[in-house]
Amino acid sequence: MNEKFFSLPTEKQEAIINAGFHVFSQNSYKKSPMSEIAAAAGISKSLLFHYFHNKKELYLFLWEKCAQITIDALENSGCYRQTDLFESMKIGMWAKLQLMRRYPSLGAFAMKVYYEKDPAVCADVQKSIEKHAAYKTNATLLNFNPDQFIPGLDLEMMYQDMYWATEGYLWEKTQQGCLDVDEIERNFLKLIDFWKSIYARKGEPT
Repeated sequence: MNEKFFSLPTEKQEAIINAGFHVFSQNSYKKSPMSEIAAAAGISKSLLFHYFHNKKELYLFLWEKCAQITIDALENSGCYRQTDLFESMKIGMWAKLQLMRRYPSLGAFAMKVYYEKDPAVCADVQKSIEKHAAYKTNATLLNFNPDQFIPGLDLEMMYQDMYWATEGYLWEKTQQGCLDVDEIERNFLKLIDFWKSIYARKGEPT
C-alpha cells in the first residue's frame, strides 16, 4: 500500500474506506470494480490505484481495517472488563452500532468477506478471520464467573450458540439489501434479554 494514503486528511481516507465497504458489500470480490469504488469515493480510478496497487491490496486492507476498528471499539467500550456477560454484550453491541453509523456499509461488508470464496482472497481472509475469532472468544469469556449461569452450563457452547444466532440474523438482514441500525438495536436487546432468561442462574444477581 502506498503510504500517501495515510497522508490524506482523515475525511478523505474515510470517504475511500466507506466507498470500498459499500461496493464490496454489494457484490462479490470479482464483480466489484475499482472504477466504481473510485467514483463512490469521489476520486479518479488512477488516483485510487496510486493509493492501492491493485484490488486485492485494497480489499485486504479494508478487511483488516474493519476488523481492527471493531476490536478497538469493543476494547474502548469496556465490554471486555465486565463480569456480567449480558451487560458486556449490550455494551459491545452499542459500540458496534456506533461504528455502523459511522461506516454504514461496515456490517454488510464484514458479512460478505466472511463468506467470500474467491481463491484470490479467500485464504488470506480465512487466516485473518481465524486469528480475530480466537481473540474475540478468549476476550469475551475471560472475566465471567460461571456461578452467574445455570449449573452445568457449557459456557463455550453457550457462546457459540449466541454467535451462530447473531451471524444468522445479520446474514438474513444483509440479504434483504440493507442493515437498519435502529432495528438491529431493538432486536438484539430483545435477544440478549431472551438469552439472559434461559442461561442466567435464577433468583441470583448476574
